[in-house]
Amino acid sequence: MISAGTERMLQEFGEANWIEKARQQPDKVRMVLDKVRTDGLTATVESIRAKLDQPIPLGYSNAGVVLEAGKGVSEFRVADRVVSNGAHAELVSIPKNLCARIPDTVADEDAAFTVVAAIGLQGIRLAQPTLGESFVVTGLGLIGLITVQLLRAHGCRVLGIDFDPRKLALAESFGAETVNLSAGQDPISSAEQFSRGRGVDGVIVTASTKSNEPMHQAALMCRKRGRIVLVGVAGLELSRDDFYKKELSLQVSCSYGPGRYDPAYELGGQDYPLSHVRWTVQRNFEAVLDMMADGRLNVKPLITHRFPFERALDAYQLLKSDEFYLGIILEYSADQPSTALLQRRVTLQAEAPSRPAADASVGFIGAGSYATKILIPAFKKAGARLASISSNGGMSAAHAGRKFGFEEATTDVEAIFDNPSIDTVVIATRHDSHASLVCKALRAGKNVFVEKPLALNQEQLREIEETWRSLPQPSLLMVGFNRRFAPQVQRIRQLLSGVKEPKAIVYTVNAGALPREHWTQSPKSGGGRIVGEACHFIDLLRFLAGSPVRSIQTARQSAETVTINITFEDDSIGTVHYFATGHKAFPKERLEVFAGGRILVLDNFRILRGFGWPGFKSMKLWRQNKGAGEMASAFIAAIRAGSSSPIPFEELLEVSRATFEADSL
Repeated sequence: MISAGTERMLQEFGEANWIEKARQQPDKVRMVLDKVRTDGLTATVESIRAKLDQPIPLGYSNAGVVLEAGKGVSEFRVADRVVSNGAHAELVSIPKNLCARIPDTVADEDAAFTVVAAIGLQGIRLAQPTLGESFVVTGLGLIGLITVQLLRAHGCRVLGIDFDPRKLALAESFGAETVNLSAGQDPISSAEQFSRGRGVDGVIVTASTKSNEPMHQAALMCRKRGRIVLVGVAGLELSRDDFYKKELSLQVSCSYGPGRYDPAYELGGQDYPLSHVRWTVQRNFEAVLDMMADGRLNVKPLITHRFPFERALDAYQLLKSDEFYLGIILEYSADQPSTALLQRRVTLQAEAPSRPAADASVGFIGAGSYATKILIPAFKKAGARLASISSNGGMSAAHAGRKFGFEEATTDVEAIFDNPSIDTVVIATRHDSHASLVCKALRAGKNVFVEKPLALNQEQLREIEETWRSLPQPSLLMVGFNRRFAPQVQRIRQLLSGVKEPKAIVYTVNAGALPREHWTQSPKSGGGRIVGEACHFIDLLRFLAGSPVRSIQTARQSAETVTINITFEDDSIGTVHYFATGHKAFPKERLEVFAGGRILVLDNFRILRGFGWPGFKSMKLWRQNKGAGEMASAFIAAIRAGSSSPIPFEELLEVSRATFEADSL
């Protein structure tokens, strides 16, 4: 089912020009201006283009049949009819907590409303209605009309407010009284009369508008200590006086219920205990389906259009037209055999382009923002043959594959390892998968480039080392420590080559805070910020010192704000200040090197200045360059020449161990 409000908004945003996009997201404009000041205009424009180029799947409310159940999933079996919040597609892969089994008496097209209906239900749960209370629903679109029915099922009296007589007629058929704004009816006086002069017990706003008026009217309609819940979108420039005198409560409802946007619940499959959280996302889905099964929720009158999926573009044109619509159903062909649905490879080029035999033939695993913005362009510029790209959902891989000229896109990672024409694997997935994919690629005889970190813990690192040493002729292994390849860092290394004295190096990173629930913060999936990110800077200090690490000490203010002190075997010392407590307007990275009575300062990979260096004062770049292109070129050149990896294997192990030690202190 097409969620008209959300999907129309995404459609309009996608079609808007840059100026219109900026007007819609003023907070992002401030971030852009900060980035221009710190990283430069060119880097900022490229970053914006890369972000806007990422495809967003439409849709989140569907019904279908289980083709496969994942490992450890016992709640669902093949051939079960289920609802899910998957995107519009013939085949979707969804975590188990975002699905629910459809009762036998509920039709598929009715069940397709479940996830959208759960949004209305969650708003009602926050309002906590009781039998006999009076409620107003402002905005009688799809969610509003479902909310009317669910409130009636709770035993509440309902007053619906809208401009459209057709929507008002549907609300009346569901047992609500109505206010026709287009006919000039006054919602405040209507609510006063409806509530018998007492004020309504609560207002649920399901409208979508920039106006502040719905919230102002809601406050005026409520009784003292009434409840207002915003489910839709409305202006929130509130009058304190409206809320103060009546001690009103206002709550904004979040999607379909507890568990939404919680990675542990959604991706990890960890349910909340029933005794502590009665209604979760999944249990809200089940409640909606139960209401459909016993007839208390009737969505059939809400279906205004049905389109075969082949005419999906016509459905989206409808969203921009003046034609009346509510529930728009997309129907998929029932004749498609499961073998065709489970096809996991898409050919993007009819014939592979001819390349020299020495060229690296690359398979990319992962098509996220860093891969598409940095790594793939770097490997393409380096002259690698882009053979195959894989992602879990397939859409991002197909999009990146077409954009950069890959020969195929796939969701089958094993196919990349098994493909004899692919000699090099680039791993750009989440951190927890790096070690196992590296080992698989090495055993398959592939050269391996893996984004940092190489591993999340000593056990994973030990497995990589054992795999490497067990091979008679191990392939090249490289970690994406790009900063050591940056032109200005290479110049620093060149200048330092004539210095015999120990060096003192300070690296300050204005990392910025991340939400606690961000996947990089998780020890299991991201490794935390030291293992997942600070390894970059430990590696750079190791490279500039040119000497093995002797000892490490860590002073920790929090998991995101640490100082790491490193002593090297040649008595050089280095400090990494990794801080999440700074401001975004300040440059992200600053490197200072003190050696032999001279100083080098590198600001954000744009300006390198020398103090006391004969013949060198500065090296300025028009645009920020952190060395990704040079890193990819060095790796591909090593493959072509049959030489060793640009970063020695023993050094990769050393940096990983030093990072783990810093994290453990």
